[in-house]
Amino acid sequence: MNANTGFTAADYAALIRRYYDACNAADYKALVEDCFMPDAVHYFPPGLPDTPWRGAETIANMWVWFVQSLGSRWTVEKILVSHDSPEAVVEWTYWKKKDGTALRGDEWYRFDPRTGKIAEIRAYFAARADKNLKINELVGFDYAGRGYHLKNDG
Repeated sequence: MNANTGFTAADYAALIRRYYDACNAADYKALVEDCFMPDAVHYFPPGLPDTPWRGAETIANMWVWFVQSLGSRWTVEKILVSHDSPEAVVEWTYWKKKDGTALRGDEWYRFDPRTGKIAEIRAYFAARADKNLKINELVGFDYAGRGYHLKNDG
């Protein structure tokens, strides 16, 4: 248990998985009520319009739109939780069903120490999205050998 917050690494990891499940289900209510602080912020790399997303309702609306409009789906590949601060990092794959591509990346999470909910996400993509590639990922990295998802199972 983190002495500063009262939440365990397992609590934070479970919340992250709940967040991804809610994204994949386009579950607005779960995203707003269960996952995020009302004033949460989601940051992205340059090049995406209308970022950062500010507020739990905006974040939820955007992920619901991505799932419903683009067939988006995410898989969690790895989660690491800090042993001494309310933070975690996640490695993910973003499956873009509509155009048959995928993008890999990481997100850093900062949790509210009082509630344990997500206060901030900072997304980092493996590479600038290249529309000529089916899967945007690190060149030369052995995804199969490390047990990563190689196709969209959803």
